[in-house]
Amino acid sequence: MTAAHRRHDMTDEVWEGLRPHLVNGEGKRGRPAHDTRRFIDAVCRILRTCAPWRDLCPDYGDWKTTHRRLCRASDRGEWARMLEAVMDHPDLSG
Repeated sequence: MTAAHRRHDMTDEVWEGLRPHLVNGEGKRGRPAHDTRRFIDAVCRILRTCAPWRDLCPDYGDWKTTHRRLCRASDRGEWARMLEAVMDHPDLSG
């Protein structure tokens, strides 16, 4: 994605507040994820618009990969933990 973020993507302040609550991914199979911010923005966009996954803008990455990553994070409880952290800190509602 370009340096100019989309209007509804999370701000730098929200991202910096959220980063400490993310799982670092050590000890997992596959390559480490370097695009976590883009992933979270993509999931939030789909949830906000109620669009089908196939309609995810290519700027956010491959829709299948994003959906699979969300399912895996949800199965491990990572997504719920991150959402709990956001709910406990109103400044992260961005």
